Amino acid sequence: MNYLESFIEKEKQESSDLSPISYDSRLDVTFTHIRHNGLYILSTSKYKSDGSAILTFMLRLIDIFQYYFHSVEEESIRDNFVVIYELLDEVIDHGYPQFTDAKILSEFITVGAHALSSIVVPEAITNSVSWRSPGIKYKKNEVFLDVVETVDLSVNSNGSVIRSNVSGVLKMKAFLSGMPECKLGLNESIVLAIPGRDGTGKSIRLEDVKFHHCVRLAGFERDKGITFVPPDGEFNLMSYRLSNPSENPLIALDSSMELLSRTRIKYTIKLFGKFKEKCSAMNVEVKIPVVRDVTSPEVNVAIGNVTYAPEQESLIWSIKSLPGQKEYMLQVKICLPSVNSAQANEASRSDPIALKFEIPYYTVSGVQVRYLKVNEKSGYQSLPWVRYTTEAGAYEFKM
Repeated sequence: MNYLESFIEKEKQESSDLSPISYDSRLDVTFTHIRHNGLYILSTSKYKSDGSAILTFMLRLIDIFQYYFHSVEEESIRDNFVVIYELLDEVIDHGYPQFTDAKILSEFITVGAHALSSIVVPEAITNSVSWRSPGIKYKKNEVFLDVVETVDLSVNSNGSVIRSNVSGVLKMKAFLSGMPECKLGLNESIVLAIPGRDGTGKSIRLEDVKFHHCVRLAGFERDKGITFVPPDGEFNLMSYRLSNPSENPLIALDSSMELLSRTRIKYTIKLFGKFKEKCSAMNVEVKIPVVRDVTSPEVNVAIGNVTYAPEQESLIWSIKSLPGQKEYMLQVKICLPSVNSAQANEASRSDPIALKFEIPYYTVSGVQVRYLKVNEKSGYQSLPWVRYTTEAGAYEFKM
């Protein structure tokens, strides 16, 4: 308990500046913590421990609690402390993480259970395929694969790209009977970014590649094939990252602000879709920061609609569909009680213009699925579906 009291004192003193991993020299103990919905998940160690493994385990613990209780907050912790003790008893032994697959845990730890002595441990836990239970059956065998790429971009007021990267994930939903063997093939031009190895030609260099633990990696370098027995339901098969994929933004934005008088400011925003003409960006939202006390905005726009959100001190330009290789312009004149040049300049240096969008059937990196095969000893026919989507992450332009 004195460790806990020490941590609370450190948290009160440093608050938001408290590092996730901190050392208390007085007690000779290392604290590792994460925050979630106003709760602290805390681990203590007096040994040289793997901080990344501890953080990963605590994040997995939150995933397990969310699976059981749907929402992890103070009230759900109080209401389910018996089940939490049972879960902790299974997922960690003597400080070593054991088994953290929520679906398999749910087969022998049920909400409301109070004892494990009479419960038989599922075969999956002792099986080589510990992430999948035997005997799964579906009337219609289907597998859905979404290749989702998130673009982060930051452009300064001179129009220069100062940050550009893409984070990708292969999300899979498997509704397959039995114990299927799946093989997924990616483009042969993919190269893993390994120190000392350079890509050649038009190769796609993927960084920070992570696979689900069901994947067998023996043949990936040879033929870019991913072989695996999938967990039942939804999971992330693979994730990756690309740094500086392109100096050209998918959607370019040009902005200016003009002081018309002491009470009027004019904003001009131009959008240009630089992606392929046959594609369209859907649900585009442009968040334009404005000075306070704005009244009576006069909007001139050819596409979409503009609303004033006073609680966000922003104008929101919403466009349902933005075609590629097309340019659209927005002009807004706004009235204020009073404004001078200094206030206008201060406004132009405020928060950047932020964009949200998604582009279906498109990937920035060029990652493509060549095939997705499902083999199961019963020989049933399966229906694989593949979909591509690119969406905006932190996508910002300085005025």
